[in-house]
Amino acid sequence: MSEENTARPSTPTDAVAEKWVDTELDLYPEFRVYLGRAAREGEYADYSPAGVEDAIAHTRTALAEIRAVAAVDDVDAVTKMDLERELQLTIDKHEAGFDQRDLNVIASPAQELRDIFDLMPTDTVDDWSHVATRMHNLPGAMAGYIESLRGGIAAGNTPAIRQVTEVMAQAKKQAAETGFFFQLAGNARAGEAELPASVVGDLESGARASAEAYATLVTFLRDELAQHAPEKDAVGRELYELASRGFLGATVDLDETYEWGIDELARMVAEQESIAREIKPGASVLEAIDHLDGDPTRKLHGTDALQRWMQETSDRAVEELSRTQFEIPDVVKRLECMIAPTQEGGIYYTNPTDDFSRPGQMWWSVPEGVTEFDTWRELTTVYHEGVPGHHLQIGQAVYNKAMLNTWRRNAGTSGHAEGWALYAERLMQQLGYLDDPADRLGMLDGQRMRAARVVLDIGVHLEKTLPDGSGPWTGEYAFGFLGANVNMSPEFVRFEVNRYLGWPGQAPSYKVGQRIWEQLRDEAAQRDGADFDIKAFHKRALDIGGVGLDTLKAALQPRVAR
Repeated sequence: MSEENTARPSTPTDAVAEKWVDTELDLYPEFRVYLGRAAREGEYADYSPAGVEDAIAHTRTALAEIRAVAAVDDVDAVTKMDLERELQLTIDKHEAGFDQRDLNVIASPAQELRDIFDLMPTDTVDDWSHVATRMHNLPGAMAGYIESLRGGIAAGNTPAIRQVTEVMAQAKKQAAETGFFFQLAGNARAGEAELPASVVGDLESGARASAEAYATLVTFLRDELAQHAPEKDAVGRELYELASRGFLGATVDLDETYEWGIDELARMVAEQESIAREIKPGASVLEAIDHLDGDPTRKLHGTDALQRWMQETSDRAVEELSRTQFEIPDVVKRLECMIAPTQEGGIYYTNPTDDFSRPGQMWWSVPEGVTEFDTWRELTTVYHEGVPGHHLQIGQAVYNKAMLNTWRRNAGTSGHAEGWALYAERLMQQLGYLDDPADRLGMLDGQRMRAARVVLDIGVHLEKTLPDGSGPWTGEYAFGFLGANVNMSPEFVRFEVNRYLGWPGQAPSYKVGQRIWEQLRDEAAQRDGADFDIKAFHKRALDIGGVGLDTLKAALQPRVAR
């Protein structure tokens, strides 16, 4: 992408999309933090049933507006297609009761009310005042959220008991005097300067208020929701189809995808076994892993060493790939690698602000008790989260103001983003960055896990027959199945399976998204023949932005139908 892009004139379709962004900023003030927009810094959305209904009313209005406007070019056609898809899905999920059962271990208001603090600026006294304000507003947001979950109890629409129990444990940590809020308030400084006593007092009282709000959540989960939560983890086909559609931005045949997942898992296992024998002649995968785990040159000790290695690896990839493979704007080249303040597990990426004043950030939430890290396992993760993975894809879209309206630059689906990131891992192998068999084994370890998740996630939630035909899938079976397909700590396996059980459809979106990305590339190569240019294909695809995968398919055709 050139730094000298000529701006595309705004259209009526762009105006509708921009209006929807403004509506979202009004409905969800937290969204301002993600975009780096000033005003309402300490406010939360209204999580109550009344607030949810108000948001859905605005969604219906926006859907009618985008359907009524005419596309004037192919950019508009993509915007219309994808915004209609997202708005209609939001309505469909609301009507299916997703708001009433929105509780899981990783991506529900139970986590999001706290997580927003990770992205709030903390450089000035005013910044810390905003933090204190948000702490004081958290109890109101929590009360609205609990009211919505109570609505689910009344409607017989509740999450499984496993999610309730796990979130209760998380909330207890937030409620503790040693928890996040008290630590945040206790460590507050504006640069090297002490904060005014009034701000310190606001932070301390805000920390107490937020911790008490999480204690209230614990009480509600224990005394009310747990009494009504079902034992069965499966959500069933109807809810799963909606969830899958949301994460992919595409409709797939779930039964065919399950069978494909079984075959893909077998292929990953065979590839791993072949590379294991390269690492140590005659070795099994486990023996090769034991051999690598005993190599002190491939180990990092402590989170400080992990953070430094992540940053150095990322910086090197950005510098080299920007010379040879991708046109990366200067503002996109900056990526910060961070250790997350939580210890829940997981690695994730957060977008840069719209003006890049906050860069893209790669976060590693290291589980409690984990102090050693193996570089051969994690090298591909840095490429997945950074460049050419999430950061290149999302940072490029945010940068592309010349062609894309604000909504298009910040929209996206898990299947598009995570599918690209897995595609990027394979690309780095093709470019020679994983020539070391150990690093390739690490990449395949991740790819095998993602293939296993397709089988596990669809299998559990649709209660399909196990691959060996011995009976139906259950949540309990899933722990052993994943443990047999990843060489990770028991803590990692436990967190991951609990995540899949409570967040249906998200985990398969990685591998299914990769499958769709590879299909689109192969179709383009077949269509263009000798004229196919992989670098040009990547640029064209990334310039579209983070759309749903069905929209991406249409947009990559020679011409989008208006």
